[in-house]
Amino acid sequence: MNKYNRILLKLSGESLAGGKPYGIDEARLREYARQIGEVAERGIQVGIVVGGGNIFRGLSGESKGFDRVRGDQMGMLATVINSLALHSALEVAGVKSTVLTAIRMEPVGEYYSKWRAVERLQQGYVVMMAGGTGNPFFTTDTAACLRAVEIEADVLLKGTRVDGIYTADPEKNPAAVKYDEITFDEIYAGGLQVMDLTAITLCRDNRMPLIVFDMDTAGNLQKVINGEPVGTRVIR
Repeated sequence: MNKYNRILLKLSGESLAGGKPYGIDEARLREYARQIGEVAERGIQVGIVVGGGNIFRGLSGESKGFDRVRGDQMGMLATVINSLALHSALEVAGVKSTVLTAIRMEPVGEYYSKWRAVERLQQGYVVMMAGGTGNPFFTTDTAACLRAVEIEADVLLKGTRVDGIYTADPEKNPAAVKYDEITFDEIYAGGLQVMDLTAITLCRDNRMPLIVFDMDTAGNLQKVINGEPVGTRVIR
């Protein structure tokens, strides 16, 4: 028995870069495709939202003189590039997949709607939901929460390069302590940088369970799906 029937997996754009300062690391891309394929083979419906920080980040663009709206639009296009790359890697691995975009750009991808996404999931496709929310001023974390709620996913899985949520940034503070379980309100109270507050509120108010885990360690996605104690579970 699978613990989940339908998941929304949020992947970090920076993680796709692997050890590179920017761009896409082909080995990391293949490893992600392999892990996702293993889950899809179990009959679990997989939706994916990928960030774009390995290519362009709207906020950093603003600091360099770009208009914020234009910068965010460039960031949305970066998520489409990453989604197409993962789509291609999945297809090479023999996994059926498709790309839906929040902004019309056929034939690059089909235009996103909840009903189209659910239809494709039920047909056995891994569905990449690219382009963020389609609007500026919203992060891809917020887009992931929104899509998870829309498609009625059982859980939102946030795959990062850190193995869960800590009392502080473990890459900066070696004394930081990891949480095995935490509530959304505790994240608010502690000012923990898990997701932006819009994303956290969207998950909390819609009772969407969230698990933050290290996607870069091979086998972790399967462990999370199996209900093993990997990462940090965020509950209401």
